[in-house]
Amino acid sequence: MSKRLILAINPGSTSTKFALFEEETMIFEKTLRHTSEEISGFKLVTDQFHFRKNLIMKELSGQNVNLSEIAAVVGRGGVIKPIESGIYEVNKKMIDDLRTGSRGQHASNLGGLIANDIASALPGAKAYIVDPVVVDELEPVARISGHPAIERVSIFHALNQKAVARTYAESVHRKYDELNLIVVHMGGGISVGAHRKGRIVDVNNALNGDGPFSPERSGGLPSGQLVDLCFSGKYSYQELKSMITGKGGLVAYLGTNNFIEANSMANNGDQKAVLIIEALAYQIAKEIGASAAILEGNVDAIILTGGLAYQESHVERIKKMVKFIAEIVVFPGEDEIKALAFNGLLALDGKIEIKKYS
Repeated sequence: MSKRLILAINPGSTSTKFALFEEETMIFEKTLRHTSEEISGFKLVTDQFHFRKNLIMKELSGQNVNLSEIAAVVGRGGVIKPIESGIYEVNKKMIDDLRTGSRGQHASNLGGLIANDIASALPGAKAYIVDPVVVDELEPVARISGHPAIERVSIFHALNQKAVARTYAESVHRKYDELNLIVVHMGGGISVGAHRKGRIVDVNNALNGDGPFSPERSGGLPSGQLVDLCFSGKYSYQELKSMITGKGGLVAYLGTNNFIEANSMANNGDQKAVLIIEALAYQIAKEIGASAAILEGNVDAIILTGGLAYQESHVERIKKMVKFIAEIVVFPGEDEIKALAFNGLLALDGKIEIKKYS
């Protein structure tokens, strides 16, 4: 009997990553980069569905994959209603929420949609999502914003934050739920999570305007000036939303969402690029300091992860500001693809509870 294949799909704001596994063994992995020019023509993130799915299918065809052997397609979860950590089988209610994007437009919405579309065409294949960006473990005090009309919500890189936290715990022969950690995911969006004994008790909204700015998001903006901008008559509702998510941060300041390119600009003497890159590290370090306060200074380690963690100069800028807090550990990239596939295998083997989205 041939071993089962598991296809893991992780759409990010500036890339589509996917990998094929035979049981627990990775057969191949692919990262498709998307420039701001390529995706700027799509009004909504969900409009990119066919564009991204077709790229995946083309690569699978080029690898001569026998699609009928795929038993599970596991996608990164999207912006749906707040739910607890775990694995969920994709159902109609989830598809509707992902497609409409009523709770927010994010590239991860495409994970469940693409997984379902591929799996539905294969005999017996299941479609799942794991630890979506709306995993909510916030403590009640963390939900208070400053005005009762607005509540702080949990939208962040839950899958990678949980995965690297567990990887770190294993590396020091400890249990994740024994540790206090600050995990910083630095990619197209940036999230800084305070992990207390296995629960992420506070984290910035990495999608809709909170915390540090990122390659394409504005982060937390001065609210009064933002209100003035909204009523200036210069911008439509959608244009303003795009300023916050999609066309903010590095791409707004420097015209690129590529952090490597931005560093190159700085290294070549572009003083504006130097300032913006320093400001990015500054804002991340400031958010880490806030998380340290949440954990009352009892921090076992600060973990830097995501694509930006490959840039040593960026990491060093952050280390210089926060090294007094705790040991700093760097896990460049992310463990999201492996985490997706591993959870899919556990689901197929009945070793993990499959939760229902409703």
